[in-house]
Amino acid sequence: MQKDRIQFDIDEVNQKMKLNEWQQTAFNEITEAYQDTDVCLLHGITSSGKTEIYIKLIEQVIKEGKQVLYLLPEIALTAQLVSRLQSFFGEQVLVYHSKYSVNERMEVYNHVLNDNEKAKIILGARSAIFLPFKDLGLIVVDEEHETTFKQFDPAPRYNARDASVVLAKFHDAKVLMGSATPSLESYYNATHNKYKLVSLDRRYGNVLPPEIEIVDLKEKYKKKRMTGHFSDRLLEEIKITLEEGEQVILFQNRRGYSPILECLTCGHSPQCPNCDVSLTYHNNNNQLRCHYCGYHMAMQKQCMACESVELTTKGFGTEQIETELKSLLPEARIGRMDLDTTRGKHGHQKIISAFEQESIDVLVGTQMLSKGLDFRKVRLVGIMNADNLLNFPDFRAHERSFQLMLQVAGRSGRTKNRGNVIIQTYNPHHQIVKQVSENNYLEMYKEQLEDRYQYQYPPYYKLIKFTIKSKDYSKTNDAADWIAKSLTNVFKENVLGPEFPPVARIRSEYYKNILLKIPPNQSLGKTKKYIQKILTSFKAIGMWRSVRVISNVDPS
Repeated sequence: MQKDRIQFDIDEVNQKMKLNEWQQTAFNEITEAYQDTDVCLLHGITSSGKTEIYIKLIEQVIKEGKQVLYLLPEIALTAQLVSRLQSFFGEQVLVYHSKYSVNERMEVYNHVLNDNEKAKIILGARSAIFLPFKDLGLIVVDEEHETTFKQFDPAPRYNARDASVVLAKFHDAKVLMGSATPSLESYYNATHNKYKLVSLDRRYGNVLPPEIEIVDLKEKYKKKRMTGHFSDRLLEEIKITLEEGEQVILFQNRRGYSPILECLTCGHSPQCPNCDVSLTYHNNNNQLRCHYCGYHMAMQKQCMACESVELTTKGFGTEQIETELKSLLPEARIGRMDLDTTRGKHGHQKIISAFEQESIDVLVGTQMLSKGLDFRKVRLVGIMNADNLLNFPDFRAHERSFQLMLQVAGRSGRTKNRGNVIIQTYNPHHQIVKQVSENNYLEMYKEQLEDRYQYQYPPYYKLIKFTIKSKDYSKTNDAADWIAKSLTNVFKENVLGPEFPPVARIRSEYYKNILLKIPPNQSLGKTKKYIQKILTSFKAIGMWRSVRVISNVDPS
């Protein structure tokens, strides 16, 4: 008898679920919209019950005997969702993502290919769009704004959200994108009659949205009201929340203990020999690590340049917050969720289950925490430093920080008690921080759209990024100049660069970027032909055989 490698413990299947009136209205709007459009965007605030609407739609499609693809941005999310879907659909749910072995993935592949009863619903990360569907009826793209839907290395470079629209066209299927903070491109498409927009602006069970408080770090440091990286307000709220038996999430978008180790005598900090970045200190194994290539060395007792023993660490990551909290609140049970603690196959599941079962009081984590997880007893969310999100050299930085902060904030107060969110920042008057505190997506959308229009960025212009890389510095420079010149001859002022990225050397290879903007009225077919012509000529030049050119359409 053949037995599957992936087995799930399924409790009894319970197919009773009632939508409240707001969900029902949204559900009716979606089904009506599908009569004359194929793509729908569900803009539902955090904790408004979007998953229940997905389940109702999936139920309809399965009754017609068709398959459903449910795309998630993070493997971390699958653990919670699998149990929710299985409690409703039983054995018809299969999971597909990169933490499974090749054999396990092959098994899922065969089930989908043969259209087995077991493979009616496929829950997966971005790679699941390549499964051999026979009769696809619906694709659900949950948290559609997430950048993790975009694969940028290795090839093929694609955005699973956009690819799902194309895949649905092949199968004559419908697409439902859902998010509390939709990406500017999707919202623009929805307001310009390309997609249908459906809104859900009530939290499930009429729970109030969390109360957001902004703490000015500059003032707190001046008045000496900081303990480590915690302001007095945040510490006070953590203590109150724990005393009342509720849970806390602390968000810091950087793993490790401290990103820079610096000598107080000469100012030297250890650098990675293969990349242009300083090494990050990891306290738990007393190592200095590079987050780009994995190079590591033992923690230094003295400066490598002047041999002084006066070393200090600058900046902070999740590990340092965990260590500080343990000394400030010795009784609290503290967990950490980042790339270092979730390396194993079931790494995510173990931490999420421990938090759900309340064997962890405070969970410290990176952006893994921000996505769609549903914890019933979280009442306080602390964002340790909003500035390292905002001050990023990217035209999407403000949109991203808004999405991240609002998503993290949405993890709190999902039951009767109103949640609290404390955002620590050096820049409390920044318009994005204000918009997050007012939960004002539309204002952020209008403001960012105006900027994009002024500076000719998506959704108005399309973008292609060319990355030129090689181990030889001067070859990289010369090759980038040659390509930029050839592109400028054809596309004139729409070529930006070549420029070195913020990290210009990774794994001993030098990188240089060129950005090509494509105006809305320019023929895409002709543009593609010109680019192919230029790249073919480039490849024919013998001296640049060792130089690689990577084309990335719509870079995220």
